Amino acid sequence: MDFSIKAFNTKNAIAQHKSSCIAVGVYEGGKLSTAAKALDLKGSLTAAVKSGDITGKAGTTLLVHRSSGPAKRVLLVGLGAQDAVSDRNFISAIQSVTRVFSQLGANDALLALPLDGIKGRDAHWALRTQVHALRESVFRADSLKSKKDETQSGVRKVTLLVDAADAATKHTLKQAVAVANGMDFAKTLGNLPPNICTPTYLATSAKQMAREVGLGVEVLDRKQLEALKMGSFLSVTNGSVQPPKFIVLKHMGGKAKDAPVVLVGKGITFDTGGISLKPGGGMDEMKYDMCGAASVLGTMQAVGEMELPLNVIGVIPACENMPSGTATRPGDIVTSMSGQTIEILNTDAEGRLILCDALTYVERFKPACVVDIATLTGACITALGHHNTGLFTRHDEAHDALADELLAAGKYANDTAWRMPIEEAYNEQLKSNFADMANIGGPPAGSITAACFLERYTRKYTWAHLDIAGTAWKSGGAKGSTGRPIPMLTTFLIDRAEG
Repeated sequence: MDFSIKAFNTKNAIAQHKSSCIAVGVYEGGKLSTAAKALDLKGSLTAAVKSGDITGKAGTTLLVHRSSGPAKRVLLVGLGAQDAVSDRNFISAIQSVTRVFSQLGANDALLALPLDGIKGRDAHWALRTQVHALRESVFRADSLKSKKDETQSGVRKVTLLVDAADAATKHTLKQAVAVANGMDFAKTLGNLPPNICTPTYLATSAKQMAREVGLGVEVLDRKQLEALKMGSFLSVTNGSVQPPKFIVLKHMGGKAKDAPVVLVGKGITFDTGGISLKPGGGMDEMKYDMCGAASVLGTMQAVGEMELPLNVIGVIPACENMPSGTATRPGDIVTSMSGQTIEILNTDAEGRLILCDALTYVERFKPACVVDIATLTGACITALGHHNTGLFTRHDEAHDALADELLAAGKYANDTAWRMPIEEAYNEQLKSNFADMANIGGPPAGSITAACFLERYTRKYTWAHLDIAGTAWKSGGAKGSTGRPIPMLTTFLIDRAEG
């Protein structure tokens, strides 16, 4: 979908804009927005509202066909109460617009909703929200079908009404499109079957993307990982014929002396549970266990496209977790890159085993902060459902500040997180009689003990952990990768670069 922006004035009136469809707002009580009033030729829109076919309730729509004038159609969209249009109502309105646009027998449209009257939000937020919703509506996941899903062509060129088409607004549009591109990349990777999206495929995709947006890239193979003594990561790969890959991406857009922000993404391209085999029902969804890696790749693509003035490094340990005669067993003890030993009580708790070595590896970058992203625990879904990502970090001034940054970024980007505790008491559950720690702490507080495990490998820098098990994909009829938490991560990085 192509986007452009346009500002109207008395010399360049919206009523004279030639378009297949113009979408305008209607408030509760049938009150027309400013743009709608400008299009109310001969009272046609007023009459449509008075007919009772649209009340102005958020998300309601009414398509009005016109026999004359530059605009062939006007789409009336409910925004809710005029004096307090909430962000939720605005999002509902945009989602309704996308549904209508996808069914129109038209190629172009003007989206002319008011951007400056949303409670607690600014016009830049509204512009970004529109772009993301419209791009989400045209995303397709049928690339591997021999016969594509039937659909009308719908709107493919959208002009967005803005108050001023100035440099700041154009910058926001560029960022919004870059983030949408990153989300599409991540969703495409997440939706691919595991026989295609292997660790090698992830590494190849990372290299291609890096070339396209100008990132530095390095991929470490098994021999290099063995030389680094990544015994924990490599233990997960023992049962698979697919070789592990360790992907490092660099965007050095800041000053050479500036410490980088490091993102670490879990890249289990398929998770059977290993010897601790998962139940068969729903196991197909374990192709999404690389969504942490996909979110890092998508974020790095967006950062490169935006040419963000910040140093950002993405690190992805990628492998499969498979059962075989050579697979790691429950009861095995492995030595991590840090030198700490781990008793593996359950081979299905493998994400933390690959992340701990990656978290040790990133010490070499002397990072400003590190954020790891992982579909780590089903316990996080039990705790938070599918609305909020779980956010974990230590409780001190530096880590509280990092948590606040991420929470604020998530709230702004409609990609929310909820902070969970990390306390010493939970570490009691990770005690082992035979090694420095066990890799699981039992059913109670499973997402917290998993975070506590990771925390042991991050004490040389400021760190946060995002458990995206409940937010990275959807099941059921809407099954597929969501692209979260790319909106949160990109907003967090933009705020750091421009703050």
